[in-house]
Amino acid sequence: MVDQIKQMAARLQGIAPQALAGIRRGVEKESLRTDADGALSLTPHPAALGSPLTHAQITTDFCESQVELVTGAHPSAEACLQELRQIHQFVYRQIGEERLWVGSMPSRLPVDETIPIARFGVSNTGRAKSVYRMGLSHRYGRRMQVISGIHYNWSMPGLDTDDYFALIRNFRRHSFLLLLLQGSSPAVCASFVAGRPHRLVPINGNTLGLPHATSLRMGRLGYQSDAQSALSVSYNNLESYAASLERALTEPHAEYEAIGIHGVNGEYNQLATSLLQIENEFYSTIRPKRVIKAGERPLHALRERGVEYVEVRCIDLDPFEPIGISETMARFLDLFLLHCHVTPSPPDSPAEIPVLLHNQSLTSERGREPGLLLERAGHPVEIMVWARELLAQMTPIADALDGVTSGGYHAALQAMHDLLDDPAQLPSARLLAQICSTPESSYIDVIRNQSEWARAAVLALDWPAQAQAGFEQSAAESRLAQQQVEAADVLSFEAFRLNYVSPARLRVQAPGQS
Repeated sequence: MVDQIKQMAARLQGIAPQALAGIRRGVEKESLRTDADGALSLTPHPAALGSPLTHAQITTDFCESQVELVTGAHPSAEACLQELRQIHQFVYRQIGEERLWVGSMPSRLPVDETIPIARFGVSNTGRAKSVYRMGLSHRYGRRMQVISGIHYNWSMPGLDTDDYFALIRNFRRHSFLLLLLQGSSPAVCASFVAGRPHRLVPINGNTLGLPHATSLRMGRLGYQSDAQSALSVSYNNLESYAASLERALTEPHAEYEAIGIHGVNGEYNQLATSLLQIENEFYSTIRPKRVIKAGERPLHALRERGVEYVEVRCIDLDPFEPIGISETMARFLDLFLLHCHVTPSPPDSPAEIPVLLHNQSLTSERGREPGLLLERAGHPVEIMVWARELLAQMTPIADALDGVTSGGYHAALQAMHDLLDDPAQLPSARLLAQICSTPESSYIDVIRNQSEWARAAVLALDWPAQAQAGFEQSAAESRLAQQQVEAADVLSFEAFRLNYVSPARLRVQAPGQS
């Protein structure tokens, strides 16, 4: 262990201080709109929030009731979460008596087919977004799609595409630690799994869960797909990653061919019959990303210009934080990702992929179980032992970051040590304890109460008139921008769809090709 920490410190010395200071992070946070009783709101996305098609900060995810709040890239965790906090302040003031559900697992849901799929207007781009979501509903059901979470976007100057893929390989090996420390979805309302096979047990009230679970969202009940389980994606380099995704995006999949592009009444069922309709359908804990140009396919952007940042996708909403994530956790994510970068990252292999998925499943469903064993390099290791080893290795990283920022990284690392020393304080354990606090309590009751608390906490913050005016102007500009997008369409939707899903648009043309 001492040698590993020394090696870590040596690798850190090779990173320029300005690169460490240049780390950027941004957040995308999903939340369901509900009524005061915790039932999913069935109202359209409020017009006062702007156009979900074109607003840079406020959009929708799968359904009309699932708002997605997006920050820019920031030089500090404080600045990033301050923007996220301000977006919340505006949204709460525009949705009236509705609440933002603070749990990752859904609120009280209506029957599946009445969950309203998000609408983005009548442009080809807007229609494609809705058709894609219709495809998700046919493939996986609408309930799974309204699970919410946080995406943490991260970059550091000086990293190239190979560096990011090395980081991703280590992230996948060590992401069990994030599920253990921040997982906040150990239970669900029984209605969520009605009519579905599951291995959950009664917890209390109308609640099902598992006694040592951390993040059911990241387990078999969450963003998992039997069809995608056969998709063996390698992260050894951009070429292997892109080739795997291209096959999934272009080769027909029998089950989805049976669904068809069109329904019996001519309406669109999905964008394509391939295993993945578009790149975003690929479920993974982390993705290599690149800012795309208008109309560009994400895979083409990666192939042409390389990886620009990574998107961490395994973060649950923290119901004990008003905006779903704390500065402490954001700083720890910086530590964790930098650790993934400076740790040696051997190539992955087809044999390693199912091991990583098994570790993820075990941690999601049994992460707090005393003595739980994961697999590391072909050998069993206790999850708590491995977790403590990883935290110890991050000490020189905290030293380095505290030296070039306003600080807080050692405190964040110590907070994670404290959680491992007292697992009852892990958010998953705290949530289960609250659910079991009275015989009448339930998941819905606890998250509804936490949603009320979060709403009150955010609305109590100072809100200058100029901030309100600035968000109102952004909303108005987004509505105008949507009108301009719609007016610019010249193709029929079918022509647009066929062009968008064309395999040629996934590839970079060789010089001289047209």
